[in-house]
Amino acid sequence: MNPQTPAPVGAPGRPWGEADIAAWRASRTLRRSYAAEVVAAIDRLRDRFEIAQYGELDYAPDGRYPLFAVRSRGWDDALPHVLVTGGVHGYETSGVHGALRFLDRHAEAYAGRANLLVAPCVSPWAYERIQRWNPFAVDPNRSFREDSPAQESAALMRLVAPWRARFAMHIDLHETTDSDESEFRPALAARDGKPFEPGEIPDGFYLVDDTEAPTPDFQAAIIAAVAQVTHIAPADAHGEIIGSPVVAPGVIRYPLRALGLCAGVTDAPFRTTTEVYPDSPRATPEQCDAAQAAAVRAAIDFVLARP
Repeated sequence: MNPQTPAPVGAPGRPWGEADIAAWRASRTLRRSYAAEVVAAIDRLRDRFEIAQYGELDYAPDGRYPLFAVRSRGWDDALPHVLVTGGVHGYETSGVHGALRFLDRHAEAYAGRANLLVAPCVSPWAYERIQRWNPFAVDPNRSFREDSPAQESAALMRLVAPWRARFAMHIDLHETTDSDESEFRPALAARDGKPFEPGEIPDGFYLVDDTEAPTPDFQAAIIAAVAQVTHIAPADAHGEIIGSPVVAPGVIRYPLRALGLCAGVTDAPFRTTTEVYPDSPRATPEQCDAAQAAAVRAAIDFVLARP
Protein backbone atom coordinates (compact mmCIF):
# COMPACT_ATOMS: atom_id res chain seq x y z
CA MET A 1 0.00 0.00 0.00
CA ASN A 2 1.51 3.28 -1.09
CA PRO A 3 1.43 6.54 0.86
CA GLN A 4 -0.48 9.51 -0.45
CA THR A 5 0.86 12.02 -2.94
CA PRO A 6 2.14 15.04 -1.05
CA ALA A 7 -0.41 17.79 -0.61
CA PRO A 8 0.49 21.18 -2.14
CA VAL A 9 1.18 22.84 1.20
CA GLY A 10 3.06 26.04 1.94
CA ALA A 11 5.26 28.19 -0.25
CA PRO A 12 8.77 27.39 -1.48
CA GLY A 13 11.48 28.65 0.86
CA ARG A 14 9.08 29.36 3.74
CA PRO A 15 8.76 26.98 6.71
CA TRP A 16 5.26 25.78 7.44
CA GLY A 17 3.13 27.71 9.90
CA GLU A 18 0.12 26.48 11.82
CA ALA A 19 -2.21 26.93 8.83
CA ASP A 20 0.10 24.89 6.62
CA ILE A 21 0.28 22.08 9.18
CA ALA A 22 -3.50 22.10 9.52
CA ALA A 23 -3.86 21.89 5.73
CA TRP A 24 -1.39 19.01 5.58
CA ARG A 25 -3.22 17.17 8.37
CA ALA A 26 -6.62 17.66 6.71
CA SER A 27 -5.26 16.08 3.53
CA ARG A 28 -4.14 12.90 5.31
CA THR A 29 -6.93 10.36 4.96
CA LEU A 30 -7.63 7.10 6.76
CA ARG A 31 -6.04 4.18 4.91
CA ARG A 32 -6.18 1.25 7.37
CA SER A 33 -7.35 0.38 10.87
CA TYR A 34 -5.13 0.36 13.95
CA ALA A 35 -7.93 -1.29 15.94
CA ALA A 36 -8.52 -4.09 13.45
CA GLU A 37 -4.94 -4.78 12.41
CA VAL A 38 -2.90 -4.04 15.54
CA VAL A 39 -5.06 -3.86 18.67
CA ALA A 40 -6.93 -7.03 17.69
CA ALA A 41 -3.62 -8.86 17.19
CA ILE A 42 -2.42 -7.69 20.61
CA ASP A 43 -5.70 -8.83 22.19
CA ARG A 44 -5.09 -12.34 20.85
CA LEU A 45 -1.89 -12.48 22.93
CA ARG A 46 -3.60 -11.87 26.28
CA ASP A 47 -3.62 -15.54 27.30
CA ARG A 48 0.18 -15.72 26.91
CA PHE A 49 1.51 -12.31 27.94
CA GLU A 50 0.72 -9.32 30.11
CA ILE A 51 -0.84 -6.50 28.10
CA ALA A 52 -0.59 -2.97 29.48
CA GLN A 53 -2.04 0.26 28.17
CA TYR A 54 0.72 2.81 28.70
CA GLY A 55 -1.03 5.88 27.35
CA GLU A 56 -3.64 7.29 25.01
CA LEU A 57 -3.36 9.83 22.23
CA ASP A 58 -6.33 12.19 21.91
CA TYR A 59 -6.19 13.43 18.35
CA ALA A 60 -9.68 14.84 17.96
CA PRO A 61 -11.41 14.99 15.57
CA ASP A 62 -9.48 12.00 14.18
CA GLY A 63 -10.01 9.87 17.28
CA ARG A 64 -8.40 8.51 20.41
CA TYR A 65 -5.61 5.94 20.21
CA PRO A 66 -4.78 3.68 23.17
CA LEU A 67 -1.10 2.70 23.32
CA PHE A 68 -0.27 -0.89 24.25
CA ALA A 69 2.83 -2.75 25.39
CA VAL A 70 3.25 -6.49 25.70
CA ARG A 71 5.28 -7.81 28.60
CA SER A 72 6.59 -11.19 29.73
CA ARG A 73 4.62 -12.96 32.41
CA GLY A 74 6.62 -13.84 35.48
CA TRP A 75 8.84 -10.75 35.16
CA ASP A 76 12.01 -11.49 37.10
CA ASP A 77 14.42 -8.64 37.84
CA ALA A 78 17.28 -11.13 37.90
CA LEU A 79 16.85 -11.77 34.15
CA PRO A 80 18.09 -9.56 31.30
CA HIS A 81 15.61 -6.89 30.23
CA VAL A 82 15.08 -6.45 26.48
CA LEU A 83 13.03 -3.81 24.65
CA VAL A 84 11.49 -4.11 21.20
CA THR A 85 9.77 -1.15 19.54
CA GLY A 86 7.93 -0.90 16.23
CA GLY A 87 5.87 1.63 14.35
CA VAL A 88 7.67 4.72 15.61
CA HIS A 89 7.16 5.74 12.01
CA GLY A 90 3.62 4.49 11.45
CA TYR A 91 3.98 3.96 7.71
CA GLU A 92 6.78 1.41 8.16
CA THR A 93 4.51 -1.60 8.14
CA SER A 94 6.91 -4.45 8.84
CA GLY A 95 8.14 -2.70 11.97
CA VAL A 96 4.66 -3.15 13.45
CA HIS A 97 3.84 -6.56 12.03
CA GLY A 98 7.36 -7.89 12.52
CA ALA A 99 7.06 -7.10 16.24
CA LEU A 100 3.67 -8.82 16.36
CA ARG A 101 5.04 -11.80 14.45
CA PHE A 102 7.89 -12.13 16.95
CA LEU A 103 5.43 -12.07 19.85
CA ASP A 104 3.08 -14.61 18.32
CA ARG A 105 5.65 -17.09 17.01
CA HIS A 106 8.85 -16.72 19.00
CA ALA A 107 8.59 -14.76 22.23
CA GLU A 108 7.44 -17.64 24.43
CA ALA A 109 10.75 -19.38 23.79
CA TYR A 110 12.39 -16.74 25.99
CA ALA A 111 10.16 -17.34 29.02
CA GLY A 112 12.35 -17.66 32.11
CA ARG A 113 15.37 -16.45 30.15
CA ALA A 114 14.64 -12.77 29.51
CA ASN A 115 12.12 -10.10 30.43
CA LEU A 116 10.54 -8.89 27.19
CA LEU A 117 8.88 -5.50 26.78
CA VAL A 118 7.44 -4.91 23.30
CA ALA A 119 5.66 -1.76 22.05
CA PRO A 120 4.49 -2.89 18.59
CA CYS A 121 2.97 0.37 17.32
CA VAL A 122 4.26 3.57 18.88
CA SER A 123 2.50 5.87 16.35
CA PRO A 124 -1.03 4.62 15.62
CA TRP A 125 -2.35 7.83 13.98
CA ALA A 126 0.48 7.63 11.47
CA TYR A 127 -0.05 3.87 11.06
CA GLU A 128 -3.64 4.45 9.95
CA ARG A 129 -2.67 7.17 7.47
CA ILE A 130 0.61 5.61 6.28
CA GLN A 131 2.58 8.64 7.39
CA ARG A 132 5.95 9.36 8.96
CA TRP A 133 4.86 12.23 11.19
CA ASN A 134 2.20 12.66 13.85
CA PRO A 135 -0.80 15.00 13.22
CA PHE A 136 1.30 18.08 14.00
CA ALA A 137 3.94 17.26 11.36
CA VAL A 138 6.38 16.23 14.09
CA ASP A 139 8.65 13.23 13.52
CA PRO A 140 8.47 11.00 16.63
CA ASN A 141 11.83 9.50 15.73
CA ARG A 142 13.56 12.83 16.19
CA SER A 143 11.70 13.55 19.43
CA PHE A 144 13.04 11.19 22.11
CA ARG A 145 14.32 13.92 24.40
CA GLU A 146 13.21 15.90 27.43
CA ASP A 147 10.11 18.04 26.83
CA SER A 148 9.42 15.98 23.71
CA PRO A 149 7.23 17.70 21.11
CA ALA A 150 5.71 14.30 20.20
CA GLN A 151 3.17 12.67 22.50
CA GLU A 152 4.10 9.28 21.04
CA SER A 153 7.72 9.67 22.09
CA ALA A 154 6.90 11.07 25.51
CA ALA A 155 4.54 8.18 26.26
CA LEU A 156 7.17 5.59 25.34
CA MET A 157 9.78 7.34 27.46
CA ARG A 158 7.44 7.18 30.45
CA LEU A 159 6.85 3.48 29.80
CA VAL A 160 10.54 2.54 29.81
CA ALA A 161 11.66 4.96 32.54
CA PRO A 162 11.49 2.44 35.44
CA TRP A 163 13.93 0.13 33.65
CA ARG A 164 15.90 2.61 31.56
CA ALA A 165 19.20 1.69 33.21
CA ARG A 166 18.36 -2.01 33.40
CA PHE A 167 17.79 -2.85 29.74
CA ALA A 168 20.46 -5.06 28.20
CA MET A 169 19.20 -4.59 24.64
CA HIS A 170 16.87 -2.41 22.57
CA ILE A 171 15.99 -3.06 18.95
CA ASP A 172 13.84 -0.52 17.09
CA LEU A 173 12.14 -1.84 13.93
CA HIS A 174 11.97 0.42 10.86
CA GLU A 175 11.79 0.42 7.07
CA THR A 176 13.38 2.52 4.35
CA THR A 177 10.86 2.84 1.52
CA ASP A 178 10.70 4.34 -1.96
CA SER A 179 8.17 6.78 -0.52
CA ASP A 180 10.95 8.24 1.64
CA GLU A 181 12.31 9.74 -1.56
CA SER A 182 9.01 10.39 -3.36
CA GLU A 183 6.99 11.82 -0.48
CA PHE A 184 8.54 12.14 2.95
CA ARG A 185 11.87 13.79 2.23
CA PRO A 186 10.26 16.34 -0.12
CA ALA A 187 7.63 16.99 2.58
CA LEU A 188 10.37 17.49 5.17
CA ALA A 189 12.13 20.00 2.93
CA ALA A 190 8.85 21.83 2.34
CA ARG A 191 7.97 21.85 6.04
CA ASP A 192 11.35 23.35 6.92
CA GLY A 193 11.43 25.79 4.00
CA LYS A 194 14.50 24.16 2.48
CA PRO A 195 15.27 22.90 -1.03
CA PHE A 196 14.81 19.17 -1.60
CA GLU A 197 18.03 17.33 -2.36
CA PRO A 198 17.41 13.94 -4.02
CA GLY A 199 19.03 10.87 -2.50
CA GLU A 200 19.25 7.15 -3.15
CA ILE A 201 17.18 4.38 -1.57
CA PRO A 202 19.27 1.28 -0.71
CA ASP A 203 18.03 -2.08 -1.96
CA GLY A 204 18.05 -4.37 1.05
CA PHE A 205 18.17 -4.66 4.82
CA TYR A 206 20.60 -2.63 6.93
CA LEU A 207 21.18 -1.56 10.53
CA VAL A 208 21.92 1.72 12.26
CA ASP A 209 24.43 1.33 15.10
CA ASP A 210 25.26 4.03 17.68
CA THR A 211 28.16 6.32 16.78
CA GLU A 212 28.82 7.07 20.45
CA ALA A 213 28.83 3.43 21.63
CA PRO A 214 29.28 1.09 18.66
CA THR A 215 28.69 -2.65 19.02
CA PRO A 216 30.08 -4.26 15.85
CA ASP A 217 29.75 -7.88 17.00
CA PHE A 218 26.12 -7.36 17.98
CA GLN A 219 25.29 -5.74 14.64
CA ALA A 220 27.12 -8.49 12.73
CA ALA A 221 25.13 -11.20 14.52
CA ILE A 222 21.85 -9.59 13.45
CA ILE A 223 23.03 -9.12 9.86
CA ALA A 224 24.05 -12.78 9.66
CA ALA A 225 20.62 -13.92 10.86
CA VAL A 226 18.65 -11.62 8.58
CA ALA A 227 20.75 -12.61 5.56
CA GLN A 228 19.08 -16.04 5.83
CA VAL A 229 15.70 -14.35 5.25
CA THR A 230 16.30 -11.41 2.88
CA HIS A 231 19.17 -9.65 1.14
CA ILE A 232 21.47 -7.14 2.82
CA ALA A 233 21.83 -3.66 1.31
CA PRO A 234 25.16 -3.01 -0.43
CA ALA A 235 27.04 0.26 -0.16
CA ASP A 236 26.48 2.76 -2.96
CA ALA A 237 29.19 4.08 -5.26
CA HIS A 238 30.43 6.34 -2.46
CA GLY A 239 30.70 3.52 0.08
CA GLU A 240 27.61 4.81 1.85
CA ILE A 241 24.01 3.95 2.71
CA ILE A 242 21.61 6.94 2.87
CA GLY A 243 24.56 9.29 3.04
CA SER A 244 26.42 7.56 5.91
CA PRO A 245 29.62 5.53 5.57
CA VAL A 246 29.17 1.76 5.65
CA VAL A 247 31.29 0.53 8.57
CA ALA A 248 30.57 -3.19 8.05
CA PRO A 249 28.33 -5.13 5.66
CA GLY A 250 24.85 -3.65 6.05
CA VAL A 251 25.78 -1.37 8.98
CA ILE A 252 25.96 2.42 9.32
CA ARG A 253 26.10 4.59 12.45
CA TYR A 254 24.16 7.57 13.78
CA PRO A 255 24.53 9.50 17.06
CA LEU A 256 21.28 8.07 18.45
CA ARG A 257 20.71 10.35 21.42
CA ALA A 258 21.92 13.54 19.78
CA LEU A 259 19.35 13.00 17.03
CA GLY A 260 16.55 12.11 19.44
CA LEU A 261 16.14 8.63 17.96
CA CYS A 262 14.10 5.91 19.62
CA ALA A 263 17.03 3.49 19.76
CA GLY A 264 18.71 5.87 22.22
CA VAL A 265 15.81 5.92 24.69
CA THR A 266 17.46 3.52 27.17
CA ASP A 267 20.94 2.92 28.57
CA ALA A 268 21.07 -0.52 26.97
CA PRO A 269 24.65 -1.43 26.03
CA PHE A 270 23.33 -3.18 22.90
CA ARG A 271 21.00 -1.18 20.68
CA THR A 272 20.22 -0.88 17.01
CA THR A 273 17.69 0.26 14.45
CA THR A 274 16.61 -2.12 11.70
CA GLU A 275 15.81 -0.92 8.20
CA VAL A 276 13.90 -3.26 5.90
CA TYR A 277 13.34 -2.42 2.21
CA PRO A 278 9.77 -3.49 1.38
CA ASP A 279 9.75 -2.06 -2.16
CA SER A 280 12.48 -4.34 -3.46
CA PRO A 281 11.47 -6.72 -6.28
CA ARG A 282 13.47 -9.29 -4.33
CA ALA A 283 11.39 -9.06 -1.14
CA THR A 284 7.78 -9.84 -0.20
CA PRO A 285 5.74 -8.51 2.75
CA GLU A 286 6.12 -11.96 4.34
CA GLN A 287 9.91 -11.74 4.03
CA CYS A 288 9.95 -8.24 5.49
CA ASP A 289 7.98 -9.30 8.58
CA ALA A 290 10.13 -12.41 8.91
CA ALA A 291 13.32 -10.35 8.61
CA GLN A 292 12.21 -8.11 11.47
CA ALA A 293 11.36 -11.10 13.66
CA ALA A 294 14.70 -12.73 12.79
CA ALA A 295 16.51 -9.53 13.77
CA VAL A 296 14.75 -9.48 17.15
CA ARG A 297 15.59 -13.12 17.83
CA ALA A 298 19.23 -12.67 16.84
CA ALA A 299 19.54 -9.59 19.05
CA ILE A 300 18.12 -11.37 22.09
CA ASP A 301 20.13 -14.52 21.42
CA PHE A 302 23.33 -12.47 21.24
CA VAL A 303 22.66 -10.93 24.65
CA LEU A 304 21.73 -14.25 26.24
CA ALA A 305 24.85 -15.94 24.88
CA ARG A 306 27.14 -13.50 26.65
CA PRO A 307 28.76 -14.76 29.89
